[in-house]
Amino acid sequence: MEEELNTPPVPGPFLRFTDEEAWLTAARAAGFMTTVPAYDEEGAESGTEEVLVAYTADRAIDVIGTLYNDDGVYDDQGEVVTAPTAMTGFHVNYLGALPDGWGEYVVTPEHPKRVFA
Repeated sequence: MEEELNTPPVPGPFLRFTDEEAWLTAARAAGFMTTVPAYDEEGAESGTEEVLVAYTADRAIDVIGTLYNDDGVYDDQGEVVTAPTAMTGFHVNYLGALPDGWGEYVVTPEHPKRVFA
């Protein structure tokens, strides 16, 4: 009898949402957010907080956020003369089957700033 091996997730796309709230709304709708207990500095439970379940057997999510263009100007000591400008959107890298409706967020950067290893 042959053993059936699970196929690893197919590398997913680079995603660009309009802003962080749009990303969080999509992540909630996909069931990727959960509520867990929150703790204060002394370790006492202080309520709950919402967190992303980013890494599972069938997905990996790398929330990048704002990316910046390579247009910053720096002096000889590396100090900022002119800060780089922000790219449009809120960026997320995704590995796995794409959730329904997420196709509209897929982008294909010519030179990705960050990728899964």
